[in-house]
Amino acid sequence: MYELLNNINTPKDLKLLNVEQLPQVCRELRQFIIESLSHNPGHFGASLGVVELTVALHYVFDTPYDKLIWDVGHQAYGHKILTGRRDTFHTNRKLGGLHGFPNIFESEYDAFGVGHSSTSISAALGMAIASRLSGEKRNIVAVIGDGSMTGGMAFEALNNMAASDPDMLVILNDNNMAIDKVTGGLSQYLLDISTSRTYNNLRSRITRLLDKICPSNSSRKNLLTKFNNGIKNLINRQSNMFEGLNIRYFGPADGHDVTYLVRILQDLKKIKGPKMLHVITVKGKGFTPAEQNQTKWHAVGGRFDIETGEVLDKTQDKPTPPKFQDVFGHTILELARSNDKILGITPAMPSGCSLNIMMNEMPERTFDVGIAEQHAVTFSAGLAISGYMPFCNIYSTFAQRAFDQVIHDVALQKLNVVFCFDRAGLVGADGATHHGAFDIAMLRPIPNITISSPMNEIELRNLMYTAQLPDKGAFVIRYPRGKGSIIDWKQPMKEIPIGKGRLISEGSEIAYLTLGPLGVNVAKAITHLKTQGITPAHYDMRFAKPLDEEILHEVMKHFRRIITVEDGSIAGGFGSAIVEFAAHHNYNVEIRTLGLPDKFIEHGSPDELYKLCGLDYESLAKAAL
Repeated sequence: MYELLNNINTPKDLKLLNVEQLPQVCRELRQFIIESLSHNPGHFGASLGVVELTVALHYVFDTPYDKLIWDVGHQAYGHKILTGRRDTFHTNRKLGGLHGFPNIFESEYDAFGVGHSSTSISAALGMAIASRLSGEKRNIVAVIGDGSMTGGMAFEALNNMAASDPDMLVILNDNNMAIDKVTGGLSQYLLDISTSRTYNNLRSRITRLLDKICPSNSSRKNLLTKFNNGIKNLINRQSNMFEGLNIRYFGPADGHDVTYLVRILQDLKKIKGPKMLHVITVKGKGFTPAEQNQTKWHAVGGRFDIETGEVLDKTQDKPTPPKFQDVFGHTILELARSNDKILGITPAMPSGCSLNIMMNEMPERTFDVGIAEQHAVTFSAGLAISGYMPFCNIYSTFAQRAFDQVIHDVALQKLNVVFCFDRAGLVGADGATHHGAFDIAMLRPIPNITISSPMNEIELRNLMYTAQLPDKGAFVIRYPRGKGSIIDWKQPMKEIPIGKGRLISEGSEIAYLTLGPLGVNVAKAITHLKTQGITPAHYDMRFAKPLDEEILHEVMKHFRRIITVEDGSIAGGFGSAIVEFAAHHNYNVEIRTLGLPDKFIEHGSPDELYKLCGLDYESLAKAAL
């Protein structure tokens, strides 16, 4: 079935083939990815879209000596398969198996660890400058998608790239919207002449002439840019921002013509200086359901039938609790219907966070700002200072990018912004780059901010209702990925006093203080302990900041042991706040803090990872013994 692919263990094996054989390699690689992911789900569409580009890159460049940096990494499955990981690819995203993204500790072919967007150009520029300083002749290639180009960091890197004049290539993988209008044969003709020997010999002669007549470097660059754009304007009546930065732009090119890509890349290898190749691809290419519904098949949610695209993992017939993000989506719409100041903001994840529910009914009051978390926060601040009530929904791991904006633009000015941090805690198969581990520790030192986490769906609704009431200031609500614990969740909402916890169950000797959904595991652990004659008390604290001091005084006076439980970093987190409180008030009480340890947690199923961290109900029960 895989006549050629089965013999490719490294890119050196790929180079032994004729160019005419590469389309067959692409067909086999695409089928291998489809077959593998039908049994072991993962990021699907993006990797199918860059099959030809991946093959061409490894065919032309001398990896791993030449450096290939993938932005985000959703599209790197083909790269992994061609670089010695074909036979272990079935372990992708599983505990102890391959990482879902490029990882420097996994393979020498993974030149840079990725997971968050818009980093590839910056990293590649650093490598290109390092290569120049070391006197090496490495080719440095960054592959970035059009979605990642909405991140400001990408443009910061381009600006620095223009000033540094490195020998490096940026490939813009455009699978949605072209930067320049695609003009069919004319655009291909432009690409042909742009990479041709004749054009580049002419450009070199012009450069040498300018060296003689222009005393300053900047003058030479300006004139060369004008010459380059003039030629292209004559042919295509167009220019673009990249050429304006003195970054040579080539394209758009057909990203699914592997033999053509090979020829273009071979030509670009000979061209010095900063370059950008713009390729047009189709996300999900080669699998019709994925091409037709790119959002659904970005990361397929279960096993599927290759022939029909039907998801095979059956849902249970009996009612199940909803996903936390869906509760958020329905609740914000409900609140927005009665509060016309409420607005929804998301950095490029409307369906992922379920803001699309409100977006469908109130498009004028919802904003997808692209992959731009910093902008999302300050944009929300601008709305808040103008009298509106923005709900800014960001995945916890991506909120790390907007730390400064939360401090400087929101908290410092005491603005009413509600931050809904989705995917807090351990998210599972996406691994260390995507776990929401650090938000509590990151935010807790900031003045003028409330940090909360609901134990269940009803509490999420109540916290959202509370946060939109007048003058609550910066208000963080963090909740996990996936399903909650309550089926009948759509209850009337009520205000929760800021900084007030609640007693879940009474007990003696030992008290569990929990923050967030792990309180459900603790409740289960206590049920188990009661069968052994042990009856701990359980308090759902609800807030990491401010703490419920009334409860804490009561607990520390009447219990000899306290166990804190959270789905965030132990260092600097909720448990640390409890220890600080005890020390400040001179309580001599035994406190054990349970949460995420001081290390990056690998990938695996959430259940596996919580057990690994001692946060499953059995481990939580043992902590009381």
